[in-house]
Amino acid sequence: MNKLIALAALGLCFTSVNAQEAKDKAEEGFVFTTIKENPITSIKNQNRSSTCWSFSSAAFFESEMLRLGKGEVDLSEMFVVHHTMEERAVNYVRYHGDASFSPGGSFEDIVACYRQHGLVPQEAMPGIMYGDSLPVHNELDAVAGAYVEAIGKGKFSKLTPVWKEGLRSIYDTYLGECPKEFTYKGKTYTPRTFADEVVGLNMDDYISLTSYTHHPFYTQFNVEVQDNWRNALSYNLPIEELMEVMDNAVRKGYTFAWGADVSEQGFTRDGIAVFPDAAKGAELTGSDMARWLGLSASDKRKELTSKPLPEINVTQEMRQIAFDNWETTDDHGMLIYGLAKDQNGKEYFMVKNSWGESGKYKGIWYASKAFVAYKTMNILVHKDAIPSNIAKKLGL
Repeated sequence: MNKLIALAALGLCFTSVNAQEAKDKAEEGFVFTTIKENPITSIKNQNRSSTCWSFSSAAFFESEMLRLGKGEVDLSEMFVVHHTMEERAVNYVRYHGDASFSPGGSFEDIVACYRQHGLVPQEAMPGIMYGDSLPVHNELDAVAGAYVEAIGKGKFSKLTPVWKEGLRSIYDTYLGECPKEFTYKGKTYTPRTFADEVVGLNMDDYISLTSYTHHPFYTQFNVEVQDNWRNALSYNLPIEELMEVMDNAVRKGYTFAWGADVSEQGFTRDGIAVFPDAAKGAELTGSDMARWLGLSASDKRKELTSKPLPEINVTQEMRQIAFDNWETTDDHGMLIYGLAKDQNGKEYFMVKNSWGESGKYKGIWYASKAFVAYKTMNILVHKDAIPSNIAKKLGL
């Protein structure tokens, strides 16, 4: 009997120790261990410009070049911005102002730029002509926006052929002229020959994937957001299969451009993106309900994103509701390049942002799979990164 009592007491002791260890792990904040990390280039800083779409897609192409053994190249984001904004303005004017013109864009823009114009290295077009070391586009966006609106919504019987030259001069003034020829590593290139000979990617290899129920799965549709002004098509997958593609891509050595909504409270400015279950999180933070209810929104956010906590189980219906009621918007472009796990074994995607070396992880974010499942708008990925069973359903 004494032996049984002793064993029971020992069992209770171990249970208590394990519970305390679990509590200690949760209270020490996030502790990440890398599972898989694919090569990326240096962290860039879009600064005060709405050009995340160009920074993230350029980062994706740079990583693709590393994956293919082509070496490290710093691509000019502003070359893509310059051409894209000129073409977006033409589209706006063709619709007599009944379209969107803004400094935003989509991943399709770098694909279109590559096909139509080529690409250039950063040294050939830094894209800053006003004395700063980082992009500051407040003035540029205001000037270009007013000019394009004046043309597009003007009460003219006929447009002159020079309005496009006027717009181009605005972007030339702020970003510099798009080079027609330049020297890179001792060799002369045009944007076309640089794209073909140095970058060397096949645009037919890259596809966009999304997941919404207002269009049939395994078909293509243009995601209805303003910055998809080219009406680029995305293949539509159930969210479980889209997540499978993302996980498989990273594990097989691929990166991909990630379009998401970062206005969600779980996306912090300190390198964490989670979708916490507020009710369960309140219980585990050690706060009594009265204290919890008395916290400000920012304090609640801090508590729910400061350590691993239970997250909401994301469903296809939740994604659709958030898209339809504007809770999920086409907000920010980044690059997913790795997988990590926290001290409890939960997996996160490793994300390269374009806000400089900011936050706890110096420009890297750890996004939980729950957050990614809820807030992903679309991804641009190499088609070979898609599992064969899913590719077959898409007819690829």
